[in-house]
Amino acid sequence: MENQTIAAYNLLERVARYDNDMNWMHPNRSKMVEVALEVLSLPLDSPVVALDLGTGTGWFAHAFLSRYPSSRVIAVDGARAMIELARARLKDFEGRVDFVLGDFRDLGHLLGPRQGQLVFSSYALHHLTRQEKLEVIQQALAFLEPGGWFLNADLVVSASPRIETRIQEIRINGIVERVAGQDSRFATAADTRKFLDELELKDQDKPLTLTEDLKILAQSGLTDASVFWLEYREAVIGGVKG
Repeated sequence: MENQTIAAYNLLERVARYDNDMNWMHPNRSKMVEVALEVLSLPLDSPVVALDLGTGTGWFAHAFLSRYPSSRVIAVDGARAMIELARARLKDFEGRVDFVLGDFRDLGHLLGPRQGQLVFSSYALHHLTRQEKLEVIQQALAFLEPGGWFLNADLVVSASPRIETRIQEIRINGIVERVAGQDSRFATAADTRKFLDELELKDQDKPLTLTEDLKILAQSGLTDASVFWLEYREAVIGGVKG
């Protein structure tokens, strides 16, 4: 992950329309969070301490805090503008969220000796190189108590260029259909492709194949690394700290 990735999410124009853009570009976002939370085998009154890697606008954290009313979240993000949006979204959970401004590649330094039972992330770790992703997950496991869960809802890329091309066509057509002329950035398939290419270059997107992501989970020390949900280029994966 480059520092320019963090800077991109501090741009006021980008942040202001972030959630609306996510709804257009990633309509499965809520479904992915629902699947991740279904995977957890915890009583709803459990006093879970969770770590949110790249909290963004607090989308995943809001769903988690709502489902587990005795829980707490440590919400980490490198962009101050995103942290402020997350504060607004999570205002009803005052006292249950600890916001941490900083680069989660330095997670051990940011967290210190704190520990918890869950680490989750959504649409954040694909900005990392393979080595960075491995190191971040290893640091996240140091936070996890034995038996704790790591869950990631994020992007993947196909190992087959032909399949990836077709998935991208489906992706572009879906965005154009959902936007339905409401935004000139997505007026046509060509406009949408141009916008996404520029956005992904600016954000330094580096999605890996699903197979490679699962290898990283296993290499990091998670047991039973598994895929819980997959549709085209989006997946929910995770595992348990042994």
